[in-house]
Amino acid sequence: MLQKSRVYSLAAAAVLTVTLAAQTPQPKRPPDVPYVPTTEEAVQAMLKLADVKKTDVVYDLGCGDGRIVIAAAKTYGAHAVGIDINPVRIGEAKENAKKAGVENLVRFEENDLFEADFHEATVVTLFLLPNINLKLRPKLLQDLKPGTRIVSNTFDMGDWKAEKEVTVGDTDEQTYLSHRLYLWIVPARSGK
Repeated sequence: MLQKSRVYSLAAAAVLTVTLAAQTPQPKRPPDVPYVPTTEEAVQAMLKLADVKKTDVVYDLGCGDGRIVIAAAKTYGAHAVGIDINPVRIGEAKENAKKAGVENLVRFEENDLFEADFHEATVVTLFLLPNINLKLRPKLLQDLKPGTRIVSNTFDMGDWKAEKEVTVGDTDEQTYLSHRLYLWIVPARSGK
């Protein structure tokens, strides 16, 4: 009899697990990159490298838990928007913004960064993978106004040479993530 109740317990646990998984909001497609948070030191360095001002509109593409968006609002008073395909991350970001008291300066949007409208940005931050940066580059150059600053954590944009590169933190650490930052400025469009 004990064996039978154990089987029922395992079955109930399996049903509960499947039910909870079904209730967790799922992205409309798998994210392009795994969620790896930017270190706090790199967040501040990225915003400094972009020379963020109160008048800027900062977009973080693949915003995760919203830390860059929140820091742009809290530290600089800038308006900021976070875009992420994962509804769980968007929920975390909104909760974090509420805790930080910057809800009036920030907005979070569940969207695919390749479909999102971020043309109003004066600063764009990224922590994506090299192939995603390269795939996104034409949209950045097409949609953003000349003079818009783009800062990437860790990964470059192939043959588009950065205006500036900086190193953050102790590069002897086990991971190479969040130590190298790149800044590009969207150039004037040719023929205009």
